[in-house]
Amino acid sequence: MNGPIEMIYLDNNATTQVAPECVDAILACLRDGWGNPSSKHRLGIESKQCVSEARAQVATLLGATPLEIVFTSGGTESSHTAILGAVALNPDKRHIVTTTVEHPSILLLLRRLEEQGIRVTYLEVDEKGRLDLPTLERAVTQDTALVSLMLANNETGVLFPVEEAAQIAKSRGCLFHTDAVQAAGKAEIDLGRMPVDLLSLSGHKLHASKGVGALFVRKGLKLPPLFPGHQERGRRGGTENVPGIVGMGAASALAVNGLKIHEARIRTLRDRLESEILAHVPFASVNGAGAERIANTSNIRFGNMESEAILDKLDRMNIFASPGAACTASGSEPSHVLTAMGLDRSAALASIRFSLSRYTTEEEVDQVLSALSGIVGRLSAEAA
Repeated sequence: MNGPIEMIYLDNNATTQVAPECVDAILACLRDGWGNPSSKHRLGIESKQCVSEARAQVATLLGATPLEIVFTSGGTESSHTAILGAVALNPDKRHIVTTTVEHPSILLLLRRLEEQGIRVTYLEVDEKGRLDLPTLERAVTQDTALVSLMLANNETGVLFPVEEAAQIAKSRGCLFHTDAVQAAGKAEIDLGRMPVDLLSLSGHKLHASKGVGALFVRKGLKLPPLFPGHQERGRRGGTENVPGIVGMGAASALAVNGLKIHEARIRTLRDRLESEILAHVPFASVNGAGAERIANTSNIRFGNMESEAILDKLDRMNIFASPGAACTASGSEPSHVLTAMGLDRSAALASIRFSLSRYTTEEEVDQVLSALSGIVGRLSAEAA
């Protein structure tokens, strides 16, 4: 490897670089569109128009209508609004079905709901991280208020069959929510075909800024707001984060325009990263290999070699990846996703998540492969 590496960022499932087009849109809004969208004068009306345009852009990304999009502060708020709203809509139903590999922000809320008397069924996944639909079908009862399943796993990239799962929920008369935070902008989502009632998004996972998200609420569903107020047609109180919303709209438009091209290119880079690592590190394996996965995500186990040691050396070379979800990636505890897939503690702690983006290049993948070869070789020699 010739010379120092400037920076290679492969932790895009934690957060993404804000796209230049989004930065430009946000700055223009901060400079010229700073009015309150609820104000009736021209400055407020112009700001409201900016929000409306962004709403239409997010709706296009999802195959939804603009009136079905509610802007929030991020994925956590969107999912909490969906889950708590579904429970409030069906007070006589005291059961929720989910999986053991959901995002911690959802699992922690469900644990709290259990303390309040809600019964939660946590479906297991197989060794590849896949969900068994017949098991889901058996879990849904007349008492089920909501089924909540992620679309793409944030740690392994494994995709759940959400369209089929939603059909099961609808046939049993319960609501269906999907956490699409890691899928939006990376895979096609068509809510005209996919019968979900509620869907969560986060701006900073698709090259917008932090602090903005969206919740899709199917037309006709009168979901109670988490924050009462007149904004967002009474569905989410609080003055709108107009610059963030405008940036999310711009990011959604970018994703729509380049989705298929970038998905194919990123998948090629991801597959090359995996195949080269497996070819040169005989004890490496891919967690979730064989399952349908989102194109940008690779979770690789390096035998029983501690991932923190590898990540620390990569970090010193300006190469950034992670052991898993940013909210729980302390390195001291194994991933709940990987242990749910059957990995023991040491195997889970030997795993690294590499998540690529539209800005990842072939040259960067080459540099990462070269760096990993040297790091793994040295660590193996030290352990011998």
